[in-house]
Amino acid sequence: MKPSMIIFISFFLFNFAHAQSPAIGIFDNSTDIGQPGMQGSAEYDEATQTYTLKGSGYNIMFEKDEFHFLHKKLSGDFILTANFKFEGDGVDPQRKVGWMLRETLSEDAAHISATLQGDGNTEMQWRVLNGAYMRDPEDKIVAPKLNYQILQLEREGKEVIMRAAHMGEPLQEIGSYKLESLSDEIYAGLIVSSQNENVVEEAKVWNVRITKPVADNFNGFLSSRLETMDVFDGTRKVVYESNEVIESPNWMPDGNNLLTTLGGKLYTIPIEGGALKPLNTGEIERINNDHGISFDGKQLAFTSNENVEIGPRIYTMPIEGGEPKLLTEKAPSYWHGWSANNKEVYYVAQRDTPVYNIYKIAVKGGEEKQLTHNTSGYVDGPESSPDGKYIYYNDNASGTMQIWRMKTDGTNPEQLTFDEYNNWFPHVSPDGKWIVFLTYDQDVPTDAHPSYKRVMLRLMSLSGGAPKVIANIYGGQGTMNVSSWSPDSRQISFVSNTGTEFEQVSRANE
Repeated sequence: MKPSMIIFISFFLFNFAHAQSPAIGIFDNSTDIGQPGMQGSAEYDEATQTYTLKGSGYNIMFEKDEFHFLHKKLSGDFILTANFKFEGDGVDPQRKVGWMLRETLSEDAAHISATLQGDGNTEMQWRVLNGAYMRDPEDKIVAPKLNYQILQLEREGKEVIMRAAHMGEPLQEIGSYKLESLSDEIYAGLIVSSQNENVVEEAKVWNVRITKPVADNFNGFLSSRLETMDVFDGTRKVVYESNEVIESPNWMPDGNNLLTTLGGKLYTIPIEGGALKPLNTGEIERINNDHGISFDGKQLAFTSNENVEIGPRIYTMPIEGGEPKLLTEKAPSYWHGWSANNKEVYYVAQRDTPVYNIYKIAVKGGEEKQLTHNTSGYVDGPESSPDGKYIYYNDNASGTMQIWRMKTDGTNPEQLTFDEYNNWFPHVSPDGKWIVFLTYDQDVPTDAHPSYKRVMLRLMSLSGGAPKVIANIYGGQGTMNVSSWSPDSRQISFVSNTGTEFEQVSRANE
């Protein structure tokens, strides 16, 4: 689906003409604010989805500002998130890079920003009214010398919240401020200032995401981004974007394509982006986000609610497509994993009880075998380790949803994570060294996995050690329900969501 083309507009505000460039990445314009001594610029590398900002300017303070601004107009509530890094040692320790919300493009406009300084300080700063004097340090909140790399700025009504994180750590709230003067529609974007009118500083910005959150009682449709990520350096790339719901990608055995669902059908797409190509599933549609490929790369299993009177059941078929074979007569049955020998599948099901338990069944058919026997609580996401020794899954038996494993006959259950979060859908890397999973905050019920929450993707070594955060995203259900590791155990694919006022990231579909 092609996103709308962004229109070039020239703004003339307060009798000052701002020279502005055409659209750059997801932003509408790039311009110098105030009259910095040296001209700034902004560039976008489509291949890496990285922005390079250059800017001069004496400061963002007192009665006027000077900096370079890469921006677009936004309205309503939103969440801005990105990674930031200065290039070079710099000149002034208070040079700044970060996010800004701004009422106008005037040098004395009301604004609020979240920035990283050259000396490592992380700062939230504001001007309450157009033309007002910023009373530094009263009009700012500082987290000293923490050198955060990830900055997030969220607007919720009139409240603006700043969060920051080091790579591998959860986002921490730095501060918040209720800025009554900001209009509904404002300028939002990336900034850089050298804090020296005779110097141009440079910064790189990547993993840039603009997200429209939805209400807790949301019951509609989300827009989606299909992404890939290097789990070891955190670099993400948007492969495909849609105003429809994309869910739960698998990495194909060739390493060059992804398999995903959209509108109840399966599609493949190259990892570098392009058009979705439908996979032949015969007469079967209404396929949900539970689908995956056998360890030998020859077979595909998925869950379909093709017969709504019976309920969701599991089918298998050749990886290249064809007529699916019904595997589970009983419903509801939700597929989640293949056995390492490619002869069985693991799934969760309800059988004569409202509680879901984990089952397995031979691909050639026969009687299913129940592996867990819970009478309360919730289990989900069973998936085999590549060596065939364990089934990994999530279980809220401890009071919060945590990652567990058991032997493939259902014996010796063992809890692997022990934290305050709710952890879902564990996926073991093909080399058997790592596990990646989805994490909800404590405010989400342990047995719920909605698609519209701030969630973390976390990585944990199976040789020991604490999990580390590899991505902070907006999503949940459908983000990573099934295994999405690349064959080389270096990358994963997942889906991030946003409200239907869709914000383009990469123009990858044009």
